[in-house]
This record gives sequence, C-alpha cells and structure tokens, in this order.
Amino acid sequence: MTVWLAACTALLVGLIPLGVVILRGSVLEGLVALELASVINTLILMLLAEAFHRPGFMDLALALALLALAGGLVFARLVERWI
Repeated sequence: MTVWLAACTALLVGLIPLGVVILRGSVLEGLVALELASVINTLILMLLAEAFHRPGFMDLALALALLALAGGLVFARLVERWI
C-alpha cells in the first residue's frame, strides 16, 4: 500500500462521521457536513489520481469540485425556504 492509498483510506474513514451528521443533524448542520464531504471527496479523487498514475481522475476531481459548489448553493437556497 502506498502513501497515497493510505491517505485515501484515512479520508474515507473521515467521511463516516459526516454521513451521520448529514442523516441525523439539523438542516444547517447537514449542509455544512455536505460541503465538507464534497471537499474530502475531491481530495480523495486527487489522491487516487496520484496513486494510480491516472490523470483522468484529476478531471473528475475538478468536475466534482465545481458541481459540488453548485449543488451546495442550490441546497442552501432550498434550506432558506424551510427556515
């Protein structure tokens, strides 16, 4: 196991508490956890690109970062109606 894959594993374990917060927390806590999870997922894809020497994963990480930002803004807009 390389250092890159070990870092991916550590970040994946860090997603578990975020999933709990998203499912059981309040709406605003879920929004913050969702944004943090998207950042961590982007980092995981970048680490996988380095670990497997696949530059295509970097494109996926960039697309995920852009779409996660837009998705978070849409979710925040919907949350604004509930609060």
